[in-house]
Order: sequence, then structure tokens, then C-alpha cells
Amino acid sequence: MARLFEEHIVRSVKSLNGAWRFCADREDKGEAEGWEKGIPNARTVAVPSVWNCESGLLSYEGAAWYEKKFYTKGGCLRFCFGAVMTTAKVWLDGEYLGSHYGGFSFFDFIVPDVAEGYHTLTVLVDNRFDEYSIPQKKVDWYHYGGIVRDVAVETLEGICVLNNRLEYCLSEDLSTVEGHFVLDCYNTKRRKSESMIRVSIGEEIVFEGKIAVSGRKRQEIILPAFEMKNVRLWDVGKPELYEVRIEAETDDLIDRVGFRKIAVKDKEILLNGKPVEFRGVNRHEEQADFGFAFPLSRMKHDIDLILDMVCNAIRGSHYPNSKEFLDYLDETGILFWSEIPIWGCGFSQETLGDKTVVKRGLEMHREMVRDYYNHPSIVFWGMHNEILSDTPEGLEMTKKYYAYLKENGGNRLVVYASNRHVKDISFGYTDVICLNMYFGWYSGDLPRWNSFMDEICAYLEEQGVSHLPIIFSEFGGGAIYGFHDAECPKWSEEYQAKLLDYTLNLFHEHPAVRGSFVWQFCDIRTCAEMGFSRARGFNNKGVMNENRRPKAAYYTVQKCYRSFAEKESK
Repeated sequence: MARLFEEHIVRSVKSLNGAWRFCADREDKGEAEGWEKGIPNARTVAVPSVWNCESGLLSYEGAAWYEKKFYTKGGCLRFCFGAVMTTAKVWLDGEYLGSHYGGFSFFDFIVPDVAEGYHTLTVLVDNRFDEYSIPQKKVDWYHYGGIVRDVAVETLEGICVLNNRLEYCLSEDLSTVEGHFVLDCYNTKRRKSESMIRVSIGEEIVFEGKIAVSGRKRQEIILPAFEMKNVRLWDVGKPELYEVRIEAETDDLIDRVGFRKIAVKDKEILLNGKPVEFRGVNRHEEQADFGFAFPLSRMKHDIDLILDMVCNAIRGSHYPNSKEFLDYLDETGILFWSEIPIWGCGFSQETLGDKTVVKRGLEMHREMVRDYYNHPSIVFWGMHNEILSDTPEGLEMTKKYYAYLKENGGNRLVVYASNRHVKDISFGYTDVICLNMYFGWYSGDLPRWNSFMDEICAYLEEQGVSHLPIIFSEFGGGAIYGFHDAECPKWSEEYQAKLLDYTLNLFHEHPAVRGSFVWQFCDIRTCAEMGFSRARGFNNKGVMNENRRPKAAYYTVQKCYRSFAEKESK
């Protein structure tokens, strides 16, 4: 799959990106009529893409079929999907392989004994919502559908390592690593087999020996512990990375890791033992011309613009971003907040308490941790955003997800973004108090921020969590690009800049606040359910417009963050 480096030299990998046959299934008759054996009246589309960029399909929600004919030399094939919006069912030559739910997660299917020749891969995609959907229908982004990330077919031979997780801890002086690898392995042979495995980090071999895997099964293998001394630390702006090579007799896997320690102590967030102030921005991996099928070149452009704004952190609102983007952050030294798409506005108490919904959310967390574990840039796992965390249902969901991520998420802080504020009953299950508030936009004037700071600090004291640092995870206001007015009314670029200047400086000077994530980096297309509060059909709170043209607020944030960074460096 697409990374900023080659993941395999030995394993054969073939991209299935490019031209696919496509047909919208407006009447839901495809499965009944057997379209998995050939879709009718098909047009040619590009994959990855969203169908909403196709003529006549801008607002289409429903089922659609994709079909790709490809040639293979045969053998044991692994079909890899970077992400499909939102439900996928997959067939090979009309034979059903399986399904996957969740629009921003990787999934795969392994098919042994495929004959040499031409074959057809068919995918039924559905982006509709129901009472169990994550997210729910009312979300502040667009209801895109399609195969939005890369598709590839790999040829597996012998014992293969499909994924790896490096679990480690640093010594007190942060110079020595103690760790072990957990490997997700698959054996293509019918019987249990062995293979020599060599694992290296940089120039150092940390394991060399045999592993055994049952026939045609995925199996987790935990390798023995190792120690590395005098390691170079990954840090903000100083991204020390190590190449990981896992070599089997017939297979290989290449990855990257970085060593760093994130912790909370005495109202401070410590990175490698030093306090860090988060100078952040919220970013959607979306643009109206591409939807969620966001090109690599635009990812790099976004990062350049964010660095120019003197940011050191990005929140991936509100879903896991592509691994290529995370690779960029790893090698640039930018901190990242990764979360799943539980966006609270659409979730009722009943929905939050539904067992199917809770289970789906837990599976999304499992997939996020599985696929992104080794990225050193990820310092926050986000459980959810703006749910009813002042209810028993919200509390139980938070407790369950917090326990899972603390046990399985490695050295990360586990958080959620709250808009319940002085009613929230779930603050006991977060490592940082993260607040979404929009005084000066939806309610109150700018001075209201001052009394709010007193109120929230008093409430945290009452709840017994005043020892936790505070981050403002969302705040800001909208502006229409190009609308200037000396009177500084709402929707003008001048008002947005004034609001952000006021809040950023207030947060920076407050002793309990350890950072901020401006809402948001750029304007994004949003769904009809958001109503008339979204002029142009966009959320217009970006400091840039959807085409990455800066508003006045961009330079205001840049000025503030540069000032904060200069103070931090003294």
C-alpha cells in the first residue's frame, strides 16, 4: 500500500489503482441480479476517488458497484484496501470474499490457490446511514462515497509478516530502549511451517531465529525482548527515525519507528521529559475536487502551509488520516491527534448506549491502533468528539474506550473533545481535558471567555481532575474568503482574525492551558443536515479557504504561534 517508502522488496505487490468499471445501484437490485458476476451499464472511473465528483452523483447516497479486471501469475493473493466509504462487500470472480464496515480503515482478504490468468475483483460500496452508523447522518463534513484510498494485490509465499507492532519503553534517562515486536503472520502452506526471521532496527539486529505458524492461518507471534542503548529520540522538529526490516525466507516487511516518551505530570504535558505547548490546528483530509481521495501532493502542500503557520501539532478531525500523511508527519516532526469518527452531534443517548454502536466503535479503535501503532508522531488517541459525555451512556462508552486504549495503545495520551464543559461527568477517563467552545461565534462575546476560564477551572477542581492540563481542541469563527469590512462584522476576515488573536493569547497566558487546536485549517464541504448555519454548503471556519488561499486569520495564527514558539525557546 502507498507509503513514503517501499514496504517490500521480496514480496510481489501490484497496484490495482487506476481505471475501474462503475455503476450506481439506485434501486438496490445489484445483489439480487448477480452484479458480482458483471455490472451492467458501467462507466469508467478512477480509483481512488469519490463518486460525488462524477456527473450526476454529487449528492448520491446509496449503493454502487466497482469492477476491476487484472492479470496475475496466481498463487496465494492478498487483496488490500486502504479505505472504502463506508460499507464494502468484495467478490473475486463472483465468489464472495467478505465485508468490512468503517470508512477510514484498512482491510484485506487472503485467497489461496488462485489460478494464473485474468480475474475480476468486484466491490459493492454503500455510504448510507442507519441507527447503528458511525458517524451518524448529521456530521459536519460531506457524505462522500467510494473507494477512497489505494487498492493493491500482493502475492504471498511461505510465512509472511503482514503487520508489525513495536512495543517499547524508555529508560529513566531516555537513552535505552527495552522492547519486543509483535508480528501478524500468515502461512500460505497447508501445514504448520517454520521460517527463519531476522528483525533489524537501523543497523542493529534485534532478533534472529525461527518462528512457527499454523497452516493457512493468521497468527500473532510475540518475539523475545531486546535492548538498544544510546538511542536517538524523535522530537518536535527533530524527527529521528529508524528503519525496521523484517526478513523471512520468502517474504519481507519494511517499516519505520521513532522513540519518544509522552506523559502528563503536574498539569504539564511532557515530551521526552520537557514541557510542550501544543500550537495546533484541526485539519480535514478533504477537498471538494477530490473528497476523501486526497492526493499525496496536496498532503505535502498542507504540511508546508501548516509549518509556515508555526504549528507543531495537527488534530486529524475526525477520523484516521492516510498512512502517507502520517509518514510525512513522522519525518517532519509534527505531533498528531488521531481519532475515530464518533462525532457527537448526531448521537442520541439511546444510540450511545446501543451495543452494536459501542462494539463498532471499539472495532474502529482496534483497527486504528493496529494500523498506526508505530507512528511516533501520534501522541493522542481520540475516543470521540462532542458526545453526550454528561450522560450515563456517554460515561460508559468513554470508560470502555479509555480502558482499551490505555491497555493496547502504547505510549499515547488518551483523550476526547468535550462540549459539555461544566456538566461533563466523564473527565475521570481522559489524560488531558480537551474543550470545544465557540464564545464570540455561536454564543457570548469575546470577554465571556474570561469568566468561562474561571468556571471551568472551578468545575475541574470540584470533579477532582484539576491536576490535568487543559487543551482547547476547538474554537474559532467563520469567515467568507474575500469578505473584508472595517467595521469587523461576523463573517468578515477581520472578525475571524480578531477572534483568534484574542483567544490564542488568552489560552497561552493561562496557567492551566497547555495548547490549542484552531478550528480549522481550511474550509470544507459539509452535509445538508447542518442547515443554514453553513453558508455556501461549507464549514467556513478555515483560516484558509477550500483551495488553500489564506484568509487574514492565517497570518494572525502565524504571528501568535511564532511569538509563543520564540518564548518557549528562550
